[in-house]
Formats: sequence, C-alpha cells, structure tokens
Amino acid sequence: MNNNDLPRWATAVVLPVLNLLSALLVAALVIYLLGENPAVSLGILVNSAIINPEGLSYTLFYASTFIFTGLSVSVAMQAGLFNIGSEGQMYFGGLGLTLAMLAFDSSLPAWALIPAAMLGAAVFGALWAFLPGYLQAKRGSHIVVTTIMFNFIAASLMNFIIVKYLIPVGEQNTASRLFADSGAMPRLNTWLPMLGDTPLNVSFPLAIVALAIYGVMTTRSAWGFKLRATGLNQNAAHYAGVSISKMIIAVMLISGALAGLGSVNSIMGSTHYLSLNFTAGAGFIGIAIALMGRQHPVGIFLSAILFGALIQGGFDLSLEKPNIPTETFIFIQGLIILFCGAMENLYAPAIAAMLKRSKGSAA
Repeated sequence: MNNNDLPRWATAVVLPVLNLLSALLVAALVIYLLGENPAVSLGILVNSAIINPEGLSYTLFYASTFIFTGLSVSVAMQAGLFNIGSEGQMYFGGLGLTLAMLAFDSSLPAWALIPAAMLGAAVFGALWAFLPGYLQAKRGSHIVVTTIMFNFIAASLMNFIIVKYLIPVGEQNTASRLFADSGAMPRLNTWLPMLGDTPLNVSFPLAIVALAIYGVMTTRSAWGFKLRATGLNQNAAHYAGVSISKMIIAVMLISGALAGLGSVNSIMGSTHYLSLNFTAGAGFIGIAIALMGRQHPVGIFLSAILFGALIQGGFDLSLEKPNIPTETFIFIQGLIILFCGAMENLYAPAIAAMLKRSKGSAA
C-alpha cells in the first residue's frame, strides 16, 4: 500500500493531526530550552487565545483574514496551481479598496460604500493574479516563479503609490488618510457585548459564507468537477472537453479576488486606512492553511483558527514569559508549514503498514 492508497479519513484527518502534533512537540522542546515549562506556556496560550472571550475575539479576527488567503491558495491548488502570490494580490486588493474609499466615502452611504470597496478589493486582487495566470496558460511560464516575482513587484509598486500619491499633505506616516466612519465594517460586539472592545467584525461571517460557497462549488457543481479534473490530470481533462487555458485563467482570477478580499478585514475592519505592509504575511500564512487544511472547507477553517490563536496567544505569552520572544511563534508557524507541507507524508508509510496488518489480521 502506497501513500495514494490511504483512505480519505487517514489523509484528511490522521496525517494533518500527526504532523501538527509533531510540530508542537518540537516547539515544546524549544520552549523548554528557553527555560520555560511547555505545559504552563501552552495553558497560557490556550487561555489567552481561546478561553478568554476577548482573546477568542482577536483569534477570530486574525482568522477572518487567513480564511480568505487560505481559500485563495486552496482554489488554485484544486486546479494543480501553486499560487504563492496571495500576499501581493491581497496587497493590491487593498489598493483597490482604498481607491474606492477615497473616491466615494464622502458621498455614498454605508450600505453602498462597503460593497463598493469590497468589489474594488476583489477586482484589483483578481487583476494582479491575471497576468501570472495568463502567462501560465498561454506561455507556459511557471506559476510559482511569476507569483513570487509579482509579490515583490506589488510591494515596490505599493510603496511608490502610497508615498507619492496617498500620504496627506503635511503628514509623515506612510499611509493614506483615514476613511469616513461610514466605511468601517460593522463590529460584532455591537450584537455580542461579551466580545469586548475588539476589531472582530462582519468579515468573519462573510469568511464563513465564502467557505460554504467554495465547498459547494468545488464538490457539488459541474464547474468544480472540471476544476478538480484539471488538477488531477490536465490531459484527461482536455480530452473530456475542458479548456485548460481558460480554466487556469479563471481559477487565478478567483484566487486573486479571494486574496484581495482578505484586505477588507485588515483595512475596513481595523485600521481604516491603507498603510505599508498591512498584509503582515497573511498571504504566506494562507499557503500553510491550504496545505494543512487539505483544501477542505472545514480544514481551512480549523487551520485559520489555529494560526489566529498562535498570533493572539503568542503575543500574550511573550508578555507573561519574557524568555519566550514573539519570534518564537514565527518559528512555530514555520514548523507547522514544514511538517504539513514538505513532510506531509512523513507518517504515511507507517499508517499504510498498520492498515495492511489490520486487514491481514481481520482476514
């Protein structure tokens, strides 16, 4: 029995859990070497990020962005494309959102302004993903190479645009002006006061809706069948009547739009202005979420919660335990990516052997 012969429950649940536990075990060893008790540290992290209502609110706030970037990477992976440009696409989506805000926040009411800004984010994110998709579909350029380069181009271009055109006269902060109050995403603490004064906003339920749409489209629609067929075998999909080039371009547009929507939570839900490096690596975290979540809606959701908890809990833990710097949790994120990505099949041979022995015993 090889890795591909493992049952669905093993590849979708058992392997990710074992990989995550392995990453956390190595992280616990690092915390021990730093002079702290791993069990006590884990308790502080869980309490800060999950049990405490205000901490949970921050965890869900971070997860809202990660769900969109995870979906961005996942939908491309369904077609066999490794889009690692979600960071740049989210960055450019933030520009589209900001331009819509700056143009209309003084004239449109909230019910029209917020959808217009979200549309701007999606369109600009899609546009930034279009050229890598076109080059892959029509010229055979590798999507990994082009999306990497477009991340750097986006960062440089955004730096130029913000510094040259968006900084208000007389201001020193490298950011646009504040948006009008009508451009703020409604916060959930309006209806759930126990969440405290946190930035958790309507982006979170919108992310859940996006997960549901993604799940239905990829598993319950004819287009989703063509999408997955393209990812599994492009030659077979071509003979079945799928236009591979059109599928690649369409998927990259959708992927870029989802990454662009990731900027909504960060900008409209929190800062209310466009600033340099507002993405804070969320596009790259989306890669880990897609890998760990196996491109499944439930897996993406749980992975986004995990990374949100690491950020929120890690911040509080570093305050209570000065021996554990905040950089430790970047290291832990890297471990999770390592075990769930490059080493995702580490335990597959052992699981396959156990299943083979159990079947032999049953026979």
